[in-house]
Amino acid sequence: MKLYPLDPFSPNQAFPNPENALKDPDGLLAIGGCLTAERIINAYTHGIFPWYNPCEPILWWSPNPRLVLYPEKFKASRSLAKKMRKNMFEASFDRAFAEVIEACAEPREADGGTWITDEMMQAYINLHQLGKAHSIEVWQDQTLVGGLYGIAIGRVFFGESMFHKATDASKIAFAFLVEHLKKWGYQLIDCQVHSHHLVSLGAEQIERSRFLHLLQDHCRQNASQEAWRTT
Repeated sequence: MKLYPLDPFSPNQAFPNPENALKDPDGLLAIGGCLTAERIINAYTHGIFPWYNPCEPILWWSPNPRLVLYPEKFKASRSLAKKMRKNMFEASFDRAFAEVIEACAEPREADGGTWITDEMMQAYINLHQLGKAHSIEVWQDQTLVGGLYGIAIGRVFFGESMFHKATDASKIAFAFLVEHLKKWGYQLIDCQVHSHHLVSLGAEQIERSRFLHLLQDHCRQNASQEAWRTT
């Protein structure tokens, strides 16, 4: 198998079958293309997402297995539930999308780098302006201390990244997201790759073939008309 080249001037070009992705590195499928809204939505609908480092070409991935969370299987630890009951934080959605993605793009102490390039950031801000990408914000004393962002297609939320500047703020953002997704009829949250942080909240790994089958069903279904309405 080899990487499938994408034409940067053909945003509607079809992706190859994700089952043809490389095993090493796991899930690498295609290279090149562009980050137009059409291209990105097409990718997510077919179980593919962009991820690449600065100075690299755009790389497209569909790993196997896939980490997902079924909203009804979310679990909060006793300490997290206790903290949420204390109302130490305020949570909101779509109030500060640009600020959330900028915070997610800040270098992490572990590696000192970021994969959220300026090009990537602008692409998701464009998607937010089109009503496709959404953010969850967590505030403490009117200061943004945590959050996450991702893309909503049908009844699936594709999580991209999260951050925290206060203990458990990203977990509170995730809990707030799940609460609303359940209310709005969402069936699946894509968490992409294994994370101990997300597994502790109820996420589980499933085979890519199963994931793609779920996308075929749930991406075609409509969420509640109340979803993501801020007024």
